[in-house]
Amino acid sequence: MKRRSGFQIMKRLIVELKPLAPIMLITITLGIIGFLASISIASFGAIAIGAFIGDVTFITFKGAMIVMAVCALFRGFLRYGEQLSGHYIAFKILYILRDKMFTVLRRLAPAKLEGKEKGNLISLITSDIELLEVFYAHTIAPIAIAIGTNTIIAAVLFVINPWFGILSVVFFLIVGFIIPYASSALAKDAGVQYRNIFGESNSYILDALRGLREVLLFKNGEERLNQINNNSKRLNESLDKIKEHEGIIRAITDLTIMIAILTFVGVGFFEYSAGNLSFTWMLVGIVIIASSFGPVVALSNLSNTLLQTFACAERIFELLDEAPQVEEVTDGVSIEGKVVEYDKVTFNYPNRKEKIFNEASIDIQKGDKIALIGESGIGKSTFIKLIMRFWDANKGTVKLDNKDIKGVNTESIRKTQTLVSQETYLFDDTIEENIKIGNLNATEEQVIEAAKKASIHNFIETLPKGYKTKVGELGGNLSSGEKQRIGLARAFLRDGDILILDEPTSNLDTLNEGEILKAIKENCEDKTIILISHRKSTTAICNKTYKLENKKIV
Repeated sequence: MKRRSGFQIMKRLIVELKPLAPIMLITITLGIIGFLASISIASFGAIAIGAFIGDVTFITFKGAMIVMAVCALFRGFLRYGEQLSGHYIAFKILYILRDKMFTVLRRLAPAKLEGKEKGNLISLITSDIELLEVFYAHTIAPIAIAIGTNTIIAAVLFVINPWFGILSVVFFLIVGFIIPYASSALAKDAGVQYRNIFGESNSYILDALRGLREVLLFKNGEERLNQINNNSKRLNESLDKIKEHEGIIRAITDLTIMIAILTFVGVGFFEYSAGNLSFTWMLVGIVIIASSFGPVVALSNLSNTLLQTFACAERIFELLDEAPQVEEVTDGVSIEGKVVEYDKVTFNYPNRKEKIFNEASIDIQKGDKIALIGESGIGKSTFIKLIMRFWDANKGTVKLDNKDIKGVNTESIRKTQTLVSQETYLFDDTIEENIKIGNLNATEEQVIEAAKKASIHNFIETLPKGYKTKVGELGGNLSSGEKQRIGLARAFLRDGDILILDEPTSNLDTLNEGEILKAIKENCEDKTIILISHRKSTTAICNKTYKLENKKIV
């Protein structure tokens, strides 16, 4: 994907700020007045000297000192107000962006998220978005403040002496625009590289932690540790490039400011010698230029921090702009889960030439108990994904209640279908809350009833805290059979018209398999069952068996 330029990224970030524009205007106004107050302290110090020696008559020495004191006092309040409103905007916009991120992730799931590294996604949602605070709190306002403040300063210097005004514009542009622009262009790749390596490192560590048991069992710890160390070295090398660049830019900026001050001293002395400028106004001009680089220096320093910020923004916008594989339907028709039909369906995954289905057809009526068997990797799980509209068929039509699935409300599909997958995911919460995933509004009695149907209630009652027992991360405190039965209890609590079982007993022993199949058979007589399995014993509860063969359903 072609990378966006810094200006494109900045424009997009500013567009996101639109709802908070009035508060940003307050921040900018307070910032400009605050910097002018700060510059006025030193400037009126020079004017006070002029008043003391009789070179200035429009204000007394005492009056100049009072102005300095007032400016010093107000500078603190103005700075506080600027920072308060600026950070309010920053953290408010982070909240808005996180909300957008979760909305997009929901739209992209599950098809577009299957191949994405989870650690990288976590990095995007947490640290990458957090770094955007630098832009919103310390970039937009400083840019506007620098333009406003230094435009006013340049005008004041032009009034004092035209050469002062012209030279100030030249040096302000060099420090505030040319240096940051050139430096960001030169080091842009380093910032992007750093954020990408950071995301990869997160993914690797998360993967290692999830597979910690296997790492220990197969004595793979040394290799994993070496890889983590290598990732850390790559991160440090990438960061070293950014810091080296930062040091060079600061040195160039400081050198430019010193040249500007010396230039003003030289030009001021020449104009004073020529009689075009009084001693006091020469001194005031030099003091003003020396104290007015604060806003533009902030811009110059920003170019270093923005390397990472823009890299984060680019990664975030790539995700926000990613189109979902399937768009949710909210204004379509509703269904009751009576009929499921494949009508000459052809399907293959993106970037794969081989077809999974080629004009495959099947008709499943309400109450049918069908089993779909076939070799591993032949497309049994894909069959389910098309029925649940995780993906859309390339050709042909998947129909629900004789209606094209593309025109059926997504909420209606989820309401009528219930999936028990091969791996039941349990959240790090209580058994009760994990079962209630099937119906968040379920009562305690309904949860217990569902658990009884899934033949897990007696086991739960033996636990010290019963249904309030924590299952641990990824359900680590429970066996595979217990996790699978909790998944089945969810399905019973959901009470959908179509129960889809994807290899529900593949990881279980014969005893656990028998318990689960018995529970399904006894509690799902009036439901449509679609069972995916490679075990013949599992298909015993079904009255029809289909096989995937040569990309057809036979």
